[in-house]
Amino acid sequence: MSVHATARLRAEPDGRGGTALPVLESDGPLALRRTRSPFAGYARATVVGAMSAPLNGDRLTLEAEAADGARLTVDAAAATVALPGARSDGEPSTYTVSLRVGEGAALRWLPEQLVSAHGSDLHQTTRVDIAPSARLLLREEQVLGRHGEPTGALTTRLTVRRAGRPLLDQQLAYGPGARGGWDGPAVLGGHRAVGQLLLADPSFEGAPLPARLLGPTAALTPLAGPAVLVTAVAADARLLRAVLDEAMRELLDGLEPEAGGGWVR
Repeated sequence: MSVHATARLRAEPDGRGGTALPVLESDGPLALRRTRSPFAGYARATVVGAMSAPLNGDRLTLEAEAADGARLTVDAAAATVALPGARSDGEPSTYTVSLRVGEGAALRWLPEQLVSAHGSDLHQTTRVDIAPSARLLLREEQVLGRHGEPTGALTTRLTVRRAGRPLLDQQLAYGPGARGGWDGPAVLGGHRAVGQLLLADPSFEGAPLPARLLGPTAALTPLAGPAVLVTAVAADARLLRAVLDEAMRELLDGLEPEAGGGWVR
């Protein structure tokens, strides 16, 4: 039996210089918990897995909104592991994430890794809509197979729109059923962990960053808008996280905090 679940959260300014979470609705395997934020003015919610999911055939949705002026961090207690389950009809699982960031709001979307276990088939979609003055820090990491096993089938799509206009639309596919070459030298080159770090900030509008390499397996690319995308591959999840964490520190340290709404380091 497959699981259909939708979890929702909404962050709003609390009127005292902080951020409240008036909506925090868990469902099925997606349990949302208020947790203490290390950043002043930010609310923090942590996704806790309440059961093994997604299994082939499951339909999971997570919706999050940072309303105008809110500051929100969303992270996870552990990695998400896509599993084959007991279904025999070949139906894939889906995991859809919908994010909205309002005017003057800031969202740090920092989940743990998505692990594609052998035999699983997952289609993951992340859709983000941000206002012109919004700030977004988003990290996605995919690990292809658990230790010592081949990857499952994994398709991910990341779509970001700013003020209703496309900022990024990227789709990646790995494993059985993916087009040939996904593991070749032009894509993964034999690596088993891949990740993206997206930083959208209005300050990039007047001073875009140049494209450059960040070591031998990572690159920074400016987008056609006030944002940059870091893409990296690595041999495993630990090495991938180290590359993305270093890129995050460097990017945030290069931004000037603005009165009433800059990033908190």
